[in-house]
Parts: sequence; C-alpha cells; structure tokens
Amino acid sequence: MIVIKLGGSLAQSDMLINCLQKLKQNYKTRSIVIVPGGGAFADQVRIAQQQFKFDDSTAHRMAILAMQQMAFLIQGLNNTLPIAHSITMISSLIQQHKTVIWSPDSIELDNAGIRPSWDITSDSLSAWVADTLSAKELILVKAVTINKNYTFKQLAKADIIDQSFCDYVSHVNYKVTIINADNL
Repeated sequence: MIVIKLGGSLAQSDMLINCLQKLKQNYKTRSIVIVPGGGAFADQVRIAQQQFKFDDSTAHRMAILAMQQMAFLIQGLNNTLPIAHSITMISSLIQQHKTVIWSPDSIELDNAGIRPSWDITSDSLSAWVADTLSAKELILVKAVTINKNYTFKQLAKADIIDQSFCDYVSHVNYKVTIINADNL
C-alpha cells in the first residue's frame, strides 16, 4: 500500500486533475490512500485565526475540515473513489478498492495524540496514516519545485513540508518521497 498526499495547492491549477489521472495510469495495480491537503480552505483558516485570534485547537479542527473539503473535491473529480473517515474504514475499503481518499476525523486524531499546531499539517498527518497502516511508501506531491539534494530538515526550513514532518518520519519502515506534481 502507498499513501500519497496531494498538496492542497495543486487545486489552484490543473495539477490536481493531472495528478489524479497519473495515479490512475501509473498506480493501477497498487492500493493507494490519498491524503488531501487543505489548500485554499486551510489558507482561509489561517486568515481567520489572524483576524479573530482564536486558539490553535480551534484552528486545528477547522484545518481538518479543510482537508475534508478537499477530500470531497477529489471525490467530485473522480466519483469512483470512496472516502474513508477513519483508519479502520480505510483498512476495510482498501481491501475492496485500489484507491481510497482519507477524510480525517478530528476525534480519531485527538485519540492518537496529534497535537493541534500549524507545525503539524497534512504532511505530518500523511506520515501518521502511512505509519498507522504499515504502508510501504509515502509520497508527498507538491506544486513547488523540489530540490532532490535537500534533506527533510532543509525542506522544512524552506517551508516545503511542515515543521513536524521530520519527527513523524524519523523512525519509519517505509520509503518517503517528496516530489513535484510533474514527476508523479
């Protein structure tokens, strides 16, 4: 099984549609869990938090809703893909389908000890999903150019991945790849 995180910024152009087509063409024999980024929906949460000064816990729940909205967007682009709201549901659906979209549940994340912080975004959550499901590989697909010589720490410092991603993948047994959407 592969977990593929599709960055929310891919929806700002045709990149998201192209990525879904590439997934269908290039990964048709593999089980895939798609983790959506929050995209413009999460950006609105950041703006609202700056304006209204609410806490990170509230922002975290709203950002999870942003990922859920992106899950519905992805399903709207390919209505054959089922949405799973929990790890248990993913495990069940992945046996029946080749590809499943994860729409995170904030209660499940709370129970897993995921702390509410902008340092933990869909990047780290995709690593958590990959680890929890014992995936063989995690691929983060971004809209920006990725310097292949950069370490994860350098990518975090450049704000290409979130600040907690390095912690989430420091002791994992799966392959981690971070690529630009054109290289999927």
